[in-house]
Amino acid sequence: MLIVMDRTATPEQVSAVVETAEKRGYRAHPIPGAQRTAIGLTGNRGAIDSGAFENLPGVFEVVRVSHPYKLVSREFHPEDTIVSVGGVPVGGKQVVVIAGPCAVESLEQVVTIAKAVKEHGAHLLRGGAYKPRTSPYSFQGLGEEGLEMLSAARAETGLPVVTEVLDASTVDLVAAHADCLQIGARNMQNFELLKRAGQSGKPILLKRGMSATLEEFFLAAEYILSEGNPNVILCERGIRTFSDFTRNTMDLAIVPAVERLSHLPIVTDPSHGTGKRHKVTPMSRASIAAGADGIAVEVHHKPQEALSDGPQALTPAMFAELMAEVGPIARAMGRSI
Repeated sequence: MLIVMDRTATPEQVSAVVETAEKRGYRAHPIPGAQRTAIGLTGNRGAIDSGAFENLPGVFEVVRVSHPYKLVSREFHPEDTIVSVGGVPVGGKQVVVIAGPCAVESLEQVVTIAKAVKEHGAHLLRGGAYKPRTSPYSFQGLGEEGLEMLSAARAETGLPVVTEVLDASTVDLVAAHADCLQIGARNMQNFELLKRAGQSGKPILLKRGMSATLEEFFLAAEYILSEGNPNVILCERGIRTFSDFTRNTMDLAIVPAVERLSHLPIVTDPSHGTGKRHKVTPMSRASIAAGADGIAVEVHHKPQEALSDGPQALTPAMFAELMAEVGPIARAMGRSI
């Protein structure tokens, strides 16, 4: 349920509605807007008696929410959410570019790549210190040492860091080094991790599961928001289909679907979405044309030597070409890079 306050409602009246809701066993989520404040109610086991709120001072209307996801829905929050990652706004007029290696391999490697992507216009640095791999024999990442290298690369370049957290027990450690916690496709429905990440207070980049429906994707985000953390960025990274010419199938139709139903920003990952470097730039162009708030691409200065996902990594020169091509598309969409 959503309680919409009058434009002239006072902070005391908002507090009174919150107190009434909590006394009835609900969780109240005030959502300040440009014109008025709304209060979302969650935690109800059945129908909520709207009459208990309709006549409270300052209440304009009570709206029933039809979706199983609540805090994620535009019914709860009609205005677009802009998530700040280390001072970089995601979800506004600027299309954000997240770039860097799939995995942190050495200090020299990550700093070299960070400098290259910043030179060509990247806004955020990506890099994995912990790597969930299909095979137990593949490179699993450098762990805490890799996190320290990412922090060093941020100090060297000023680029805020986006990196993956794999389990609830390492959230605090990763949060100490990262500006944004990434939850990967394989962990989209790791509910304990979602809750713990939400409690961290850090912005969260949530990747869509390999076979997840849109509703399942939204409900995963709902776990994070229900912990009091509104700073969630959704990420389409390709889904598993019968196609045999690409690693995954980039479901770009999800971009306008998300924008219609949710206030959260959405970015795409053309690197994991295709698995082939020659497909990354075309799908980056298509993502921005579809309305994505950003793209996340993998860049490696020596992709033939990469310890993880070398075939999908762009060289710095290829990344420069990508940036030159997506700029005009962003401007045609009324945005900037």
